[in-house]
Formats: sequence, structure tokens, C-alpha cells
Amino acid sequence: MEKAPINWINMVLFTATPMLAVTLVPLYGYFYSYELYEWLVLLFLMGFCGMSITGGYHRLWSHKTYTASPILRLIFAIGGACSLQNDILHWASDHRRHHQFVDNNDRDPYSAKRGFWFSHIGWILRNYESHTVDFSNVKDLQKDPIVMWQHRHYLKLVLLTNIGLPAFLGYLNDDILACLLLGGLLRLVLSQHITYLINSLAHMWGRQPYSDENTARDNTFLALITYGEGYHNFHHTFQWDYRNGVKWWHWDPTKWMIKSCSLFGLTKDLKRSTVAQIEKTKLEMQYRMATEKCELLNIPGNWRLKLEA
Repeated sequence: MEKAPINWINMVLFTATPMLAVTLVPLYGYFYSYELYEWLVLLFLMGFCGMSITGGYHRLWSHKTYTASPILRLIFAIGGACSLQNDILHWASDHRRHHQFVDNNDRDPYSAKRGFWFSHIGWILRNYESHTVDFSNVKDLQKDPIVMWQHRHYLKLVLLTNIGLPAFLGYLNDDILACLLLGGLLRLVLSQHITYLINSLAHMWGRQPYSDENTARDNTFLALITYGEGYHNFHHTFQWDYRNGVKWWHWDPTKWMIKSCSLFGLTKDLKRSTVAQIEKTKLEMQYRMATEKCELLNIPGNWRLKLEA
């Protein structure tokens, strides 16, 4: 079977940036060291990019789980460009197709059934048919002027946010290169691969309390490093819910950010699954697993009737 043609722009970009990050960042730290300021810039830009993807690209534009004010949409559009994970139209189109055809190797752009490497980053490095550009499923987003503004000026925004912004922050502290290395290069690599873990590892490692009809899984550890996106089995079952961590104690900073913004009128129409819907789905899953165990262990029929009752 002939391999899909290489996407050379992505291949060079996603090969060069990690290699530069693991060499230049520690070398500069060894010879010149970093100040607390540069580490804070790294954390700030990580959060800015991460929440723009989870709160903006994902829960706002891809799933329409709530509505947001123009100023918040603009912030998300700029942060998304800083993340360098493609523009809103491409990202949301791919993600909607992923949900529609999840685990279908021919139609899911980053199907986990094709392995960890493919679903994590391999799907970006070659021009696979499953990743063909098709905006027919994002016609609603083409009516959003901020989405289209970002689409038209994406490259300029990428350069401005990934080079201009960290350089300016470095200028304020008289060390432009240190901020470019930590807040620009290292932050870019980390934020990209943290997001990609949801496409790959969150479909391979974790629990399935709501559904096993696809590979999506809940994973608390992944939720901790992905701003709440790790409750992926819940998300694939209730994708219209603005929450991923449905319990109040679930670590989901994106949920808290969206809810907090609603107090100031920046977000509204927050969609939630009902408690009855969630519990019914969990019980159906538990019941089916229990009946399968009964059959496996050859449990007498009267016990199965009690279980059903």
C-alpha cells in the first residue's frame, strides 16, 4: 500500500521545533541561566494558548456548548494562533469530523485505531485522505467575523504571537532571547503535544464509565495537564456539555473559566447535560457490563433477573 505524500511544511516544522527545544533551551540555561520572570512568561503563555484551544477552538467553536462575547472570541482567536494548531476553521472542521466518524480509519482525521503515533502527530505529517480539507461542516463558523478575520490573517498572527509577543515580553526584562526560548520555542512544543495527547492517549488509557462504543476514555492525569480535557469518555458521550469534568471536584479549569466569564456577561447559554441523562447513561453501561460478566461466569438465570430488576 502506497504511503500518503509527505506534508513537508509540517514535517520540517514539527521535527525542527522539538529538536531545537531540547538543545537550545538547556544550553542557554547552562551558560546564561533563566530568571523567574522567563518561567512565569512560559506559564502565562502556556495557559493563554491552552485555554484558547480548550475554551475557544474546542468547546466554543467546535461544539457550540456556549456563546461568547466578541472580546472573548477575539482573545481565543489570538491565543489559538499562538498555539500554532491551525486556524479555527481547519481545527473545528477536523474535530467535528472526528466526532462524527470516531475510530473510522478512513474518515476520522486522527483515528486512534491507527495507533498512537498516527493519532498523536502522524496525521499532520502526511496528506492523508482522511484529513482532506472540507469546510462543508463549518458553514456556521464562516458567518463569524472573528473566525474569518483569523482565517485571513492567520500567518501574520502566528508570527506576531510566537515571535513578536515573547520578544516584547523579553524586551521588558532585558533578555529577549531567554523569553523567545522559553515563552516562544519551549512553550510552543509543550502546548502542541499536550493538546495532541487528547487525540492519542485519551483514546487508549483510562476508564469508560459512560460508553464503550468508541475508544474515548476518562483519565484524571490527562485532565490535570490539559485544562480539564482528560474526561474524554464523558465528552464523547455528552459533547454538547460545556463541562468535561462533570463533578464539582473534577479538575476542569476550562469549565471554571467559562462559568466565571458568565458572571460578567462574557459567556452565556451554557449547555449542560441533566443529572438524569448522565446517571441513566452510567447505569446502562454498568448493567451491560454486569450482564456480560453473568454470561461469562454462567450465573443462574434467577440472579440475572434480580440484577435486571
